[in-house]
Amino acid sequence: MAAAVSAFILMFSTLWGSRVVSGVLSTPTNVRLTSHNLNLVLRWDPPDRPISDLLYTTEYNTSTQGYQVRCVNISTHECDLTNFKNSIFQYGKYTGRVRTQLGTDSSAWMESNQITLDRDSIIGAPNVSLFSNGATIEVSIKDPVFRISAFRSVYHLATYNITYWKAGQKEKAQSISNTLQNRVVLNDLAPWTKYCVQVQINTGRNPNHSVPSAAVCESTTIEEEAPWVAAVVTFVVMAMAVAVVVVAVVYRKRISHFLCPKDALPQHFKEYLLAPPNSSMYLDMRNSRPPKEVFDPVSIVADGSTLEEGLPLEAAGTSCSKQPDTT
Repeated sequence: MAAAVSAFILMFSTLWGSRVVSGVLSTPTNVRLTSHNLNLVLRWDPPDRPISDLLYTTEYNTSTQGYQVRCVNISTHECDLTNFKNSIFQYGKYTGRVRTQLGTDSSAWMESNQITLDRDSIIGAPNVSLFSNGATIEVSIKDPVFRISAFRSVYHLATYNITYWKAGQKEKAQSISNTLQNRVVLNDLAPWTKYCVQVQINTGRNPNHSVPSAAVCESTTIEEEAPWVAAVVTFVVMAMAVAVVVVAVVYRKRISHFLCPKDALPQHFKEYLLAPPNSSMYLDMRNSRPPKEVFDPVSIVADGSTLEEGLPLEAAGTSCSKQPDTT
């Protein structure tokens, strides 16, 4: 009889897995609150001996309020508390808890660690871009994006630690620490050389630095001329332009008279040129008619001989008599 009871108990335990004879479900394990870039996610692992169709319900509380229900009857092993409107404050302290449910049965609550969001959140890597300019490289840094606030609204005094090295020589890396500028120029670099850069954020309030950025590489080119040369050339050009403008303003009248001179003829010349002509010769020429051509008619008569009709001139001879040859 005892053996039969023992077999029944063993079979019952095998069928229900983590469920004990008393009817109480086992609790989730490894319950923890996590935060990345100021989000808030409650995570857990299933019971040591999970069973099918097991569901979970979660709650969280703050330092000023009691527990509030969030994710209910979910099958996944996490609950993103950031998704609930007005649930999360960037400076708040939070604790979460979760229990298992199967039908009307539920386990005891299993609590998580406590998180102070702005101090314990893991800050993601910044975004880094490089721009080569001769023998220098400009590093441009963009802060990570938060879901519930802007980065600088929470971490006002955040600085950057910049590490750079020649490609393949990271053991000889150089660094610029705690700079506030998000655009930094790396000088004194070798020309025609590839450099790699990595950036990490120091928030000043969170004890942990951010996740370091991925190493980004860029090559320098030829060494540029000294910056004072360009400055001098720019100054000279601007000075000449200003001088030309000043001269044009001061002597604008003289320049205008030179380019567009006024009529300087004497007054009596003007009166003479503008007066209508009144000379008798001009009036006679203007009123005269074209002169008639005078000519006399001229006729040519032959010396008595006549041309025979129909004969050419050579055959008829000419009107001039030929003198006999006396020689």
